[in-house]
Amino acid sequence: MFGIWPDISCVMLCRIFWTITIAIVLLCHYLYFMTHYHSDDVFNLMDCFSSFLGFLKLMIKIGFFWSHQRLFDEILMMMAEDWNDCAKSDVEMHEAVNKAKTSNRIANAVMTLHTVVVLLYGITIVLANVDVTDNMIELPHIYKAVVPFISINTQRTYKIVLIVELIHLVMCSWGLGILNALLLILILHVGGQMNILRCWLAELISKANKEKSIIIMMEKIIRKHQKIIYFTKNIESLYTFIAFIQFTSNTVMICLLGFLIVTALGNPDATEKIMRAISYYSVTNIEAFIFCYAGEYLINQSKAIGLAAYNTAWYELDPKHSRILLFVILRAQKQLTLTVGKMTDLSLQCFASIMNSAGSYLSVLLAMQ
Repeated sequence: MFGIWPDISCVMLCRIFWTITIAIVLLCHYLYFMTHYHSDDVFNLMDCFSSFLGFLKLMIKIGFFWSHQRLFDEILMMMAEDWNDCAKSDVEMHEAVNKAKTSNRIANAVMTLHTVVVLLYGITIVLANVDVTDNMIELPHIYKAVVPFISINTQRTYKIVLIVELIHLVMCSWGLGILNALLLILILHVGGQMNILRCWLAELISKANKEKSIIIMMEKIIRKHQKIIYFTKNIESLYTFIAFIQFTSNTVMICLLGFLIVTALGNPDATEKIMRAISYYSVTNIEAFIFCYAGEYLINQSKAIGLAAYNTAWYELDPKHSRILLFVILRAQKQLTLTVGKMTDLSLQCFASIMNSAGSYLSVLLAMQ
């Protein structure tokens, strides 16, 4: 749908559609911000800026995938090769299928969550009864925007515009969600390949008495380890800039949404405003958690390879074979990681520090209120 998957039809049409529609939405947000810049309603201004950041983040993400299409294609080809290799063994195929089922559940959960959150965010506006003939009021839209391209003078036209906005927002939310889930799916695939590698290390000693068999197994282990490292580096190259954009925008959005929640307290329509802000706030935090969990999972799995190699009965091998195993242990000590713009590693500790900072910010705002 976003013109990212290889060998799809009408790829240029998809890319032109999303470039034009997101550019129009960003322009409408900009017009709203410029029109209401001196307004006393800070909540609406911050709401406009938050959704503006969300659309801008989506445009940067899909644009980055478009510009790195060859790298993404290579990642998918390597995954296909791994599946072909797994077909030779029932144990390996079982591991791959389990990871695929988990990935399927993650993708479905993310899509459902993003759909529900957007519907909660905008359905009240669609169902609201607004008098479009009243020139004294400003017609509310799904997101805070000025739409200068359409003349809205009937209730039917207004409802059609709102429904189109809601459908477009749902699809944009799907794009943000599935690109985040894709990272976790790719990392789960890496984890499955690492589990297969650990199984091979466990089987190594059973071939200790067969010179030819152990040499073949050693070669398989080293090639598999090299492939995992290369595959992970490709994921890192694809997602490091996206992670930087993600965390930069999320930090700003968490602060803005926290500000919105605090400023909404005490207002007559505080419940509606807080619910809209919390739905957006929860998705923003889940996005950060997905990235950090993927990094933490990769770190733990890469550590497990070194432990698995060390826990084999390497002392029962010939010295020339055990020395080869030492290189596997040494390489596994250099952990595979995902980074935020090559600056810091993604981990659950990183997520905890983000949440700690957000909590401190909210505490300060509440104290200042």
